[in-house]
Amino acid sequence: MIHRRDLFLGLTLLSVFAVIMIVALILVASLSSTGLQLTEKSVAVIEVSGAIFSPEYVVEKLEKYIKDENIPAIVIRLNTPGGGVSATQEIYETVKKARRAGKIVVASMGAVSASGGYYIAAACDSIVATPGTITGSIGVIATFPDFSGLYDMIGVNFNIRKSGKFKDTGSPTRTMTDEEKSVIDEIVMDTYDQFITAVAEGRDMDLDSVRTLADGRVYTGRQAQKNGLVDLLGTYQSAIDLAGEMVELGEDPPVHKETRDSFREMFMDFKNDYFSLGFDNKVPRIAYLMEF
Repeated sequence: MIHRRDLFLGLTLLSVFAVIMIVALILVASLSSTGLQLTEKSVAVIEVSGAIFSPEYVVEKLEKYIKDENIPAIVIRLNTPGGGVSATQEIYETVKKARRAGKIVVASMGAVSASGGYYIAAACDSIVATPGTITGSIGVIATFPDFSGLYDMIGVNFNIRKSGKFKDTGSPTRTMTDEEKSVIDEIVMDTYDQFITAVAEGRDMDLDSVRTLADGRVYTGRQAQKNGLVDLLGTYQSAIDLAGEMVELGEDPPVHKETRDSFREMFMDFKNDYFSLGFDNKVPRIAYLMEF
């Protein structure tokens, strides 16, 4: 018969062992992801997958390749519906930094590269998409849940004290006033202006032309090429070949790609995404995100 004390001791030891293994995996992943030295000129590939709320991984890799003389070109592989405004802009600015440092940067669009995904692509030297890629969605969306009807139904009231009339704008406990909606609209339109300005600068287009295309709609890769948002229709390999040719490494150049399978990185992504998204439904979201 197993005594309760023995069971408790066994579970405690198992928990301690699990914690030790997690810490060890983090340390090993941290050590294994540093110190890699390339010995031949190669095209580096960085993946941007899923919603963009944690820019750290992409920014760190870009900064690393900026300093590496054996990386003359970078392909950014985009499979993303977009994401947070600030996170998107951090990656965009680092792409521009890489180009200022003399690196060639090519965007390779996968199945979806929309909204914030397109924002990042616009910073690149060239954009490659498949004919069926879903892209565009140039615009901003603000989401504020309103549970006031539900709270009234179940008889829940909230006592709120605030320093100013706009302090709880977007609170899920009540309906937003018209004045508050106007304040949010101003933020949305300012953030939208930042988007179309970035596209106009990156694609060498005038603002009016971008604004005509930037009503939030999505385009196929073929449509995007026709309206000037994409340069070349092709595959992932097409983007690598293009990058190789642009730095005189030729077609099918050597490729350097670091995998993202370490426990440390998966844990950090989960942590950052959890707090960025605001799973308690109290955090409003203003984003470059496709809602299609």
